[in-house]
Amino acid sequence: MTRTTGREAGAVRLGAAGAAVTVATMLTNALAYLVPVLGARRLAAAELGALATALALAAIAAVPGFGLQIAVAAHRARWGATNAARLALRTAALTAGVTALAAPALSAALRLPVALTLLLAATTFATVLAGRWLGELQGDQRFLRLAAAMTVLAAGRYGGLVLGLALGRGPVACLLLATLTGLAVLPLLARLARPVRPAAPAPRTGAPAAAVDRRLTARHVMTACGASLAMLTISYADLILARQLLPDDASGGYAVGSVLTKGALWAPQVVTVLVLPRLARGDQRARVAALGLILACGAVLVGASAFAGELAFRLAGGADYLHLAGAAPLFAAVGALYAVVFMLVNDQVATGARWPAAPLWAATAVLAGTALLVAPRTVEGVLVCALATAVATATVMAWLTFRRPSAGPTRPGGS
Repeated sequence: MTRTTGREAGAVRLGAAGAAVTVATMLTNALAYLVPVLGARRLAAAELGALATALALAAIAAVPGFGLQIAVAAHRARWGATNAARLALRTAALTAGVTALAAPALSAALRLPVALTLLLAATTFATVLAGRWLGELQGDQRFLRLAAAMTVLAAGRYGGLVLGLALGRGPVACLLLATLTGLAVLPLLARLARPVRPAAPAPRTGAPAAAVDRRLTARHVMTACGASLAMLTISYADLILARQLLPDDASGGYAVGSVLTKGALWAPQVVTVLVLPRLARGDQRARVAALGLILACGAVLVGASAFAGELAFRLAGGADYLHLAGAAPLFAAVGALYAVVFMLVNDQVATGARWPAAPLWAATAVLAGTALLVAPRTVEGVLVCALATAVATATVMAWLTFRRPSAGPTRPGGS
């Protein structure tokens, strides 16, 4: 009876944590979508294009922050508390420095004000550095605080932009406000991540404790960053290829369909966030359960898109794109498969697998080659290539993950 009650209480806590992280993710996405909606109403077309381009660059530059979060979370779950302050500061400073050095070239190539690209460096520093505290909370499985930190970070990243647009300011002023709010929330993130009590789980390897290297190093962070960049690249590769290969109206239709892909991709990501600490400890049952939940979520979304394809396209793009409603399940299936891939890649990173991003880079190259050389120049042609690549990538990642012995993590390799 006590054991059953304990399990029920644990399930309730996990459910509450999942709900909180889901709400925080939805709030983050809502703020991110609010920016272009306000921008379209407050800015001239040229200013809106400049701000949208700057935000796209900021999203790319923020990838090391996700890598830092994954590396810190996995290391903390496996070995317990560690001082990641210096490594996090170096990662943020290096990313911001590279962004600042690239600012003149980006300004010339993308016709952006130099001040706008220089501000990218400062806002990138804040976003990447925040990955340290998010990783500590995730690794310690303090998910309610993690949800609060995600909300605070979203307010910092987008609050200044929303305020600037509401006041009718231009892109430079808006990004300056976003930089200030992004830096201002860092102390609050640090306070949220302050440990209540130390926790140091014992290493789960067969080697003597003295022989195990428990340090969090730049290699761990680089491996996680490489995996994060590969996941971002492959999830957008088909959309970029559609833009290159299809006529303007068809590429626009593909962009509308990709909304369904992204929805099916990100809907179950809360599962990956919650299970990562257990994956780092080699929990096979947690791996199987997480995979089952993500597959079930994907099946529901694909089924829903099959029955309500017209409604989905009407909501995503309007009546002009209803002729693509029959392809809705395929778009959703691509996202559902990549949700599986993302969970398995995070598992590879968490358990210290060598070259976890290699299959994704290979799949991206195959997708590009197939779409360029073989696929018909139609929405369906590019979409079938994307779906086949997603199936193959998910299969390969599942084989790589489940063929490993469950004895414990190995030392990580490169990305």
